Amino acid sequence: MVNKIFTIAAFIGVPLSIIGSLLHWSSILMFVIYCLTIIALSSFMGRATESLAIVAGPRIGGLLNATFGNAVELIIAIFALREGLTEVVLASLTGSVLGNLLLVAGLSFFIGGLKYKRQQFNVYDARHNSGLLIFAVIVAFVIPEVFTMNMNAGKTLSLSIGIAIILIVLYLAALFFKLVTHRGVYQVEKNGEHGHAHEETPEWSVKKSITILAIATLAVAYVSENLVHTFEVVAESFGWSELFIGIIIVAIVGNAAEHASAVVMAYKNKMDIAVEIAIGSTLQIAMFVAPLLVLVSLLFPNGMSLVFTLPELISMVTAVLLMVSISNDGETNWFEGATLLAAYAIMGIGFYLL
Repeated sequence: MVNKIFTIAAFIGVPLSIIGSLLHWSSILMFVIYCLTIIALSSFMGRATESLAIVAGPRIGGLLNATFGNAVELIIAIFALREGLTEVVLASLTGSVLGNLLLVAGLSFFIGGLKYKRQQFNVYDARHNSGLLIFAVIVAFVIPEVFTMNMNAGKTLSLSIGIAIILIVLYLAALFFKLVTHRGVYQVEKNGEHGHAHEETPEWSVKKSITILAIATLAVAYVSENLVHTFEVVAESFGWSELFIGIIIVAIVGNAAEHASAVVMAYKNKMDIAVEIAIGSTLQIAMFVAPLLVLVSLLFPNGMSLVFTLPELISMVTAVLLMVSISNDGETNWFEGATLLAAYAIMGIGFYLL
């Protein structure tokens, strides 16, 4: 039923997006159409990556979900950078970190916890990811803030470029570690979960899944480019700051695919994939997407430095510490999910009122 709704929304939303942009419909109306269309297209991407995940296994499946979920946001961010909206891009990166660690993980733990009293996932992966989270957010994001206090814009950008290159190299090394040199070394069998995964059949074939992913990504690219042009009008009309649009609106729309996928996986008691989507996506944003955007910004007149505002930094650090403390035991329940959601709500109110 839900898939039918998203299918109808996508087939109506894409033509409306094209017609509306050509006929110059109201920016607020088009903002709503673009957002709903991207969410509908994201559901196709989520279903395609879920089909691929069944074939590829939980780790690669989670990575695929994170990658194609973040592809939407990367596309939106590149168009925003081209328009010079660096504050919106930095805010959307913050929103992705908060959204994945608090909203996606929180909803997954909460919904899954309502069905199962106790859910488990690979504790070794959790501990490995915890160390990377602390490095990627607390070390790589806080250090530029501290060091650039007495730097000019040129030196700040140079520091950001150096950090960006280091982050990308370490992210690729982390993938090599998990998927090649230490693949299966820290595998944990739980509750027949792996046996259940083998019985499941994918919704679509590998070829069909890849084709749908490609088409949906191209459609998202077109809609995202138009969405960026509506930000200023929408901000003025509703009295929203660029910070709020980036952290809440862009982040939720951009991550819609993985939001849905992670919750569905948790409901099916596939916590390895759900956690890999939430935490893996955060790591990908912090260690690959953010530094890549710093490098891409060099192609445009306004280069983007990896320097966040104090509220953004404190929120991200708090989210990381909360997630590390909750996930390090390799078990979750509905109350831990509720705690993460409460933290997200508190931060959302704060950014709305800024």
